[in-house]
Amino acid sequence: MEFYASCPEGFESALADELKWLGLSHVRRLKGRATFEGELEEGYRACLWSCLASRVFVVLGRFEAQDADELYDAVYDIAWENIVRCGATIAITARGVTEQLRNTRFSALRAKDALCDRLAETTGRRADVDAADPDVHLLLSLRQRRASISLDLSGDPLFKRLPPAATRAGEGAHVLRPDYAALVLAQVGWTALCERELTADDYENEALPTLVDASCAGGGLLLEAVNILTDRAPGAAREHWGFEGWQLHDAALWEQLRAEAREREAAARERQVRIVAVDIDPAARKTAERMVKCAGYKRFVEFCAAKSATVLDHAGAVAGAAVVADTTETPLSLMHDAMTLVGELRRAPELASAPVAALTRDGLLARALHAEPARSIAVMPNNEEATIEVWPSLDHAAATFEAATSADAEEQTADAQDEAANIPMPEPAAMLDLGDGKPLPVLIPESEQFANRLRKNARLRRKWAKREGVSCYRVYDADLPDYSAAIDLYEGCPQTPGRWLVIAEYAAPKTIDPALAQARMLDILAIAPRILDVPAEHVHAKARMRSRGGSQYGKQGAGKGASGERANIARRRLPLIEEGGLTFAVNFDDYLDVGIFLDHRVTRNLVREHAKHARRFLNLFAYTGTATCYAADGGVEETVTVDLSNTYLDWAERNMRQNGFVGPQHHFVRDDVLAWIRDQRQTRNRWDLIFVDPPTFSNSSKMGRRTWDVQRDHIELLAGVSRLLAQGGHAIFSCNLRGFRPETRKLARAGVVLEDITAQTIPEDFARNQKVHHCYIVRRLPIEDAMAEVGFSAEEIAERVEELRNPEARKPRVTVPAHAQAGNGKSNFAGKPSPAGKPKKKKFYASKPKGK
Repeated sequence: MEFYASCPEGFESALADELKWLGLSHVRRLKGRATFEGELEEGYRACLWSCLASRVFVVLGRFEAQDADELYDAVYDIAWENIVRCGATIAITARGVTEQLRNTRFSALRAKDALCDRLAETTGRRADVDAADPDVHLLLSLRQRRASISLDLSGDPLFKRLPPAATRAGEGAHVLRPDYAALVLAQVGWTALCERELTADDYENEALPTLVDASCAGGGLLLEAVNILTDRAPGAAREHWGFEGWQLHDAALWEQLRAEAREREAAARERQVRIVAVDIDPAARKTAERMVKCAGYKRFVEFCAAKSATVLDHAGAVAGAAVVADTTETPLSLMHDAMTLVGELRRAPELASAPVAALTRDGLLARALHAEPARSIAVMPNNEEATIEVWPSLDHAAATFEAATSADAEEQTADAQDEAANIPMPEPAAMLDLGDGKPLPVLIPESEQFANRLRKNARLRRKWAKREGVSCYRVYDADLPDYSAAIDLYEGCPQTPGRWLVIAEYAAPKTIDPALAQARMLDILAIAPRILDVPAEHVHAKARMRSRGGSQYGKQGAGKGASGERANIARRRLPLIEEGGLTFAVNFDDYLDVGIFLDHRVTRNLVREHAKHARRFLNLFAYTGTATCYAADGGVEETVTVDLSNTYLDWAERNMRQNGFVGPQHHFVRDDVLAWIRDQRQTRNRWDLIFVDPPTFSNSSKMGRRTWDVQRDHIELLAGVSRLLAQGGHAIFSCNLRGFRPETRKLARAGVVLEDITAQTIPEDFARNQKVHHCYIVRRLPIEDAMAEVGFSAEEIAERVEELRNPEARKPRVTVPAHAQAGNGKSNFAGKPSPAGKPKKKKFYASKPKGK
């Protein structure tokens, strides 16, 4: 019989070696598979014992299939009555195309028709189709003019073998798939270590084969390592197989192989090894511990603190060792410490015999180990690019063996022994003395310059902050071009004491090697908390773009709690910070921005000063409502806070309540701001002070077909805002688009004038970046005065005045583009917009929806 085992790309060589180790014959490595030949027993053995195969197939036929008719005839000619068990359900999947068969669904349907027609003619009964859970799953492969059809012996993919309890325990967490874990372990020879027989010296020294998982992530590597240690057949616990609907299935033979597997597992109980697991990320370690416990493997694995000395203490004397790690999900803020730990373990004399294999995404582990990997395997776990990098052991005997087996071994052996004895252990690229008595290994020697600059900045900022009464401020803002990041320090208030760092990396130019930029960022993440005295678990890494576009406060990604934020934002325990005598909740985990823009510190204080002379305050694009808190503190009688996000409105309401501003005079409105402004213009609602801080760009689905671009749309926005100002009122408009250019002449034609106050709103800790935001006072003037103020000629002013007095003289209106149309056309006020000339009464604010 002809079989083949399919596998993910990158597995082919290891899979072929595994099939040979299982005793299968005529093994050939092909792309995405390995073929072999044998009897039924060989196919069963591959199903039961392969750790690396995704599925195992038996080839039923190969034939020409240039068109649909030829495909039908060829499939019909196969004796399906001798293949498909009577009453079994079927499903056929097609892959590939030919010149005439270009639709895989049609090809599969045509093959199914041929199979069913054959069975109807030979047995008098057509097979039933069950695409979801068939008894017999067939794969039709098409390529050029040839085709083959194979039966899937596996049923479900073979990598679906995690214990059910562990699967439930790891739900929602990153747990490395078993076949990827097996591939990593294969690179360090874990199976051979488990089978190693201990010597008398090993027993005397209490030395055992040892596996160190230096980044255990969700426990995927540990679970597979224990399965290999216990010699448990990967398919032993599976209840249903794809070959059960095959007429050639031999239940007695299959039970015999399962019995052999149970005997092997029983014999493996005598094995003695150590498995030591650590992870820099406490959350990942807890997940791994939970997974190991639920799988019933707790007795096999020792968890310990993520320090090299502690790991070596737990490892004890080793009789052969291996080090593995999965850093694909390690938080960026912890990556430097994770790589440093792996480097320290590899350089430890106790683990000199240990090869290292790591599943990583960035290729930076080579810098930490100060050595290029001996081999790299490109893989795609979770459909994301990653690499398994392998470093051989540093055991001096390896160098001696290599020299002894070379062509002129006899002459070189003695020299090689002497040379190997003097080979120094690899050292990190550089060690920094940060003045605390604990040298810090770094990936880039030039990072010492960054450390010196940050230390100087921290000293100066600390004095300034104490003098100004500021507890949250920017310490560093790309002072050195090669270390392009912003570092913000947050200090908690007495209710939630602590210090936090937010380190935001600016996107490096395309001319910079991404790996080099990543290495510098990891050094920043390692150096900053040491100099600024912040615990590693309070360091949060973000990624920023120095460009137009992107949401002002978009989600950071897979942060904890990101999916259900609105449900608990009002009750969730968040760090609290103080600014200007007020208290605000901040969230370092879930979003790119934390809930307060530090560069607006002066602007917020300006709002409070202006609020002292205002009765009614409106906050548009309100985000977390910090400006509303300042206005309320300034003494306004009424506030209205408008934002499109329910989550941020809840957050704003929490901030207001935190500062004691509660009551019916404070309104929170969820709506598209431009649509809401148009509705308000038809009411009598007017405000003395308006704060407008829109995002640079937004394409939220809540806006319907419309998008928002501050450069494109600011004229419509500010013209509408000016119509909501009470007599003598004004607005404060801010935006963070670095290249923003206000269209002052177009605004003047609408009676709107801007006063640029950007310079006076840039705090000292942001002085290096004068374009961090733009800020303006917005006033409404008679159109003649507004146009004169921006330099229109008398003739242009007269022409504009005549247009307004005589509408028929106006130029034809341009159709409003789609992006300027309202998202849903609905008002957030009770009832429909009033007809022209009949404005609504004031104070009919709709509450934000609670259930949507």
